[in-house]
Parts: sequence; structure tokens; C-alpha cells
Amino acid sequence: MTILETQTQRALTDDLRARVLGPVLRSGDAGYDEARSVWNAMIDKRPAVIVRCLGVADIVASVQAARRHGIALSVKGGGHNIAGLAVCDGGLTLDMSLMRGVWVDSAVGLARAQPGCLLADVDRETQLHGLAAVLGFVSNTGCAGLTLGGGFGYLSRRFGWTSDNLSAVDLVTADGRLVRASERENSDLFWALCGGGGNFGVATSFEYKLHPVGPDIIAGAIAWRGEEAERVLDMYRAFVAQAPRELTCVAALRVAPPAPWLSREVHGKPIVAMFVCHSGRLADGAEAVARLKAFGKPVGDIVQKRTYVSQQSLLDATQPRGRRYYWKSEYLRGFEPALFARAAEHAGRIASPHSAILIFPIDGATNERSEVHSAVGNRDAAAVINIASAWEDARDDAANIEWARAAWRDIRAFSTGGTYVNFLTEEEGPDRVRAAYRTNYARLAEIKATWDPENVFRTNKNIAPAAT
Repeated sequence: MTILETQTQRALTDDLRARVLGPVLRSGDAGYDEARSVWNAMIDKRPAVIVRCLGVADIVASVQAARRHGIALSVKGGGHNIAGLAVCDGGLTLDMSLMRGVWVDSAVGLARAQPGCLLADVDRETQLHGLAAVLGFVSNTGCAGLTLGGGFGYLSRRFGWTSDNLSAVDLVTADGRLVRASERENSDLFWALCGGGGNFGVATSFEYKLHPVGPDIIAGAIAWRGEEAERVLDMYRAFVAQAPRELTCVAALRVAPPAPWLSREVHGKPIVAMFVCHSGRLADGAEAVARLKAFGKPVGDIVQKRTYVSQQSLLDATQPRGRRYYWKSEYLRGFEPALFARAAEHAGRIASPHSAILIFPIDGATNERSEVHSAVGNRDAAAVINIASAWEDARDDAANIEWARAAWRDIRAFSTGGTYVNFLTEEEGPDRVRAAYRTNYARLAEIKATWDPENVFRTNKNIAPAAT
């Protein structure tokens, strides 16, 4: 670190401590390492300063200070992003983890969530009223990153992208103003926030439309031996094609973990698993999953009546904090037999027992709006495939990364040409960002030029401001 860098950091720290209420942390301070850590252990960045925001005024003061001192800015919500966009080396990180309030208005079916909320925070409060927001699959994911990148989960086939169910966002802009964006206020900005990532400001609250779901649903997991993959996936293709929108069935090809719901004889061996959620009436759910439960000889079956909250956390154990993660992902145009054959082939070469190939159906309501309805676009996608490599030891990085890349090179032929921005890894640059937005990219760049012409918010999957 140079003397100039040290002086800049000290000046920034002094400026922030005079203006914010939350803790202002530098390397060596208690809590600094915890605040800079994120879910993916491959990310090890050291911000110059971290502000643990206590309120909106802290966010405004921090954005203004970053501009005054000419320092890079990043925003940490849940810290769950695969690319580690929450933290930046040598910059200022805003840690939102102390801002996790959720307020539910059941009379009008809306919930307002602060920017540090995890999915579990929102689900816990909304389910008290038998309501749910359209969120993701892992309960310790941050709501902010999920929502700003579009977001999808078990309810998307019924109700669309997470961002389709967003009614308003409060935002601190690049020039330090607090604004509200909705279909009626700053509508161009709202359009961009519905999928455009963290490119346009720091979100201070999200207002979600809620839907009657649960508290009890028919859901869970079921699995078959890996050698049955061809038959099971052929059944799966027909099953999801006929599934009502209340039913989402995620397929996973992986090595069986030592989970108590799986037969001991398959632990450590290849399996085909499905994570099933029927969010409608219990009787309809039981009927809808009956064919799945009757197929072949499952080696584990916990598809049953359970709470929606329990289903939302069912995948958490497969994604623990502190592992090393590397993903490759694409939107799929359909469920082609050749796709499944290639996926099963690469699943047989998995380099780590924690890795998996996952297929998430997102057809239905997500396809009904036009491509230009919001920034997220990709309304032609039937599913998302995620080649999710996960391992423990840094010495195994090369083998696990290459496994994911090799599988992706083969499976990419089945892509729509689009990719989900929230699944892009650290190395994936401008060409992949353009692939995530496709025909919407040009409009996003124009809106960026209006709201952030100096590209203050660039620690993200960046959309550069259009030339003016």
C-alpha cells in the first residue's frame, strides 16, 4: 500500500465516521473479516473501508463520500453472489446485513423488505399471513441481489420472475439522492431495476406483491439411482411438460450425499434427484405428484405435506457458506433428449461429491409477458441449467473448474443464447453480460447514462453508460 493510498483511506474513514451511525471498519478492526467474507470461499477481497449501514442516511452519506474521495463502491446484501460482487479490493463496501426488517400489509398483499434481508426473513414474516413473495430456492440468499437480477424460484411458473412481482424500489442514486421507482414514478429506472442488477443505485427497500401460498403445501425431494438416469430423465421431460403451473420440479444430477432421507447404499454414488414443490391446494398437489412417486424404485422420497418455509430451506445444506464454488449456466429453449444425455454423461465425470448439474423449469408465467416488459427479458426460456461445481480444497480448483467448463461447452448448444446474470462467475465479462440482456442491453445502457453517467456503480456485472 502506498503512502497516498493510506492517506486516502484515512481521509475517507474520518469522513465516514463523522457522517454515519453504523460501524466504520478497516483492516485490523474487530468485525472487519466477518463483514468482508462472502458465501463463495474463492472470493477473498479486502475493501479499504466497510460501512455497516444502520439506515438509509448511512447509505446516502456513504455514496456521497465514495464520490468525493474517488473510490470504488460495492454493496453487500446477503453476500451470496457467485462472482463475489458484494466486496471490492481497496474500495468502500456497504454492508447491509444490519438492515433486515420486513413489514407485511396483508390487506393489500404487499411486503416491504430492507436491503439486508435474506429470503428466509421475508418468508418467515409473509407466511404468518399465508402469503409468499416470489423468491429463490436457497433461504440464505440475499433478496436484493436476487431481485435486481430478475430472480426465479418455485413460484415462478405461476407468477413470473421475482422482478415481475416487484411494485416499487427505494434507491440511492449515484449523486446521493433518495428516489422511488415504480411503474408510476421514475418508470424508466424501475424498468431497469427489474433485472438490470446493481448498475443503477443502492436499493434501500423493496416492495413485493404477495400471493396466497401455504402455510402447508405438497413438496419435498425424491431420488433414483444414477444408472436409471436415462429412464428417469425421459419421464421427467414428459412430466414437466404436463405439470400444472402450481408445480415446479427441479432435476439434479449428482453424487448422493450422506443425507438421512437417502438409502445408505447409495451414499457416495450417482443419483438423479428432484426437488418438488406444489404451491396450490393440498389435494391437487397430492394428485399431481402421484405419478412421480410411483415411478420406478426411488432410493429416497420425502415428497409430502410440509410447510412452505421448510421447502424454501430444503436446498440450503447443499450450498453451505465457505465452500469453493464455480458455475456455468445457460437458459434452455426446451427439454431435448440429447440435452439430458449430455448432462448425464458429464454428471458421470463429476470431480467433487458436492457438485451437481441442476435444471430449473421457468416456463409458464415468465413467458407470457413481452421481451421488453422489463430488463430481465429472456421470455423465451423454458428452463435454466446450472453446472454447479463445489469443493473444499484450493488445490482442487483446476479440476473442478475444468469439469464445469467442459460440461458447459457441450451443453451450450441447447441454449437460447441467453444466460442468467445472477449465475455469472467473476471471470465472465462484457460479452456474457450482453448475453444476459440480449436485445434489452441497449436500452439499459441509455438508462445507465441518465442515472449513472460516471459509472459510479461498476462493481457488478457492469452495463457501461451509453455514449451521449
